[in-house]
Amino acid sequence: MPQSYLDSLSVAADAERRRERLAHGDGSVVNLVAERAGQVIGWGCYGPYRQDGGGRTADGEVYALYVHPDHWSSGAGRLLLAELTGRAAAEGRPRVLLWVLKANDRARRFYERAGFAPDGAEEDFVVDDVAVPEVRYVRDLRGPGGPAGPGGAGGARSGDTARVR
Repeated sequence: MPQSYLDSLSVAADAERRRERLAHGDGSVVNLVAERAGQVIGWGCYGPYRQDGGGRTADGEVYALYVHPDHWSSGAGRLLLAELTGRAAAEGRPRVLLWVLKANDRARRFYERAGFAPDGAEEDFVVDDVAVPEVRYVRDLRGPGGPAGPGGAGGARSGDTARVR
């Protein structure tokens, strides 16, 4: 990710943009937070899969999944992802897709352990005239690898004390 883009990010502007979306959204996007000891330590959201051109499909898409670095490998990300995929399955979505930066090996391993796999689709996310390659991952929610499979309801380790709401 270009440093110029990272330097231009504003927590206050992003928070205001998200407040607006939460207050005036169409209800199709699910936002969840992970908490530990009363502190928000992660956030994830999902909704209908967005096709190029603005269309939507029956599939779901994880739009974002973030956990504060101090809480990586604590189970919070697994809990968030399990809840997101579980809700997608409960809505009858056949698959969940997501996009991840191609060079983000840690995130790619995380998603693979949760039962996602790259499906061959790649796209460049252009930021400040720099192409940042992304790959698409997919997880089928039907059958044995469904939401109770790898990374599903049983995906969190025992002893995890984060909760999702």
